[in-house]
Amino acid sequence: MKIEVVRAWPRRFEAVTLELDAGATLAQAVAAAGFADDAETSGYAVFGVRAGAETVLRDGDRVELLRALQIDPKEARRRRAEERPLKKK
Repeated sequence: MKIEVVRAWPRRFEAVTLELDAGATLAQAVAAAGFADDAETSGYAVFGVRAGAETVLRDGDRVELLRALQIDPKEARRRRAEERPLKKK
């Protein structure tokens, strides 16, 4: 089965496409991609849905390595809103 393993940083990403045996787990896919020792990884997802290392993958799945948030999303939105000038009506 074909699996894609993706890890991302601000403004760049790395993706590896793998051919694995049926019944392969998420942990096996991450190890086969060479990302098992990534210290920044705080979790995993399959197509954006949180998953554990023991999750059995299916053909065509995209495994995503998750990092810890650098800033609370609400706070980031507030900061962006403060930077934009107010529109005049």
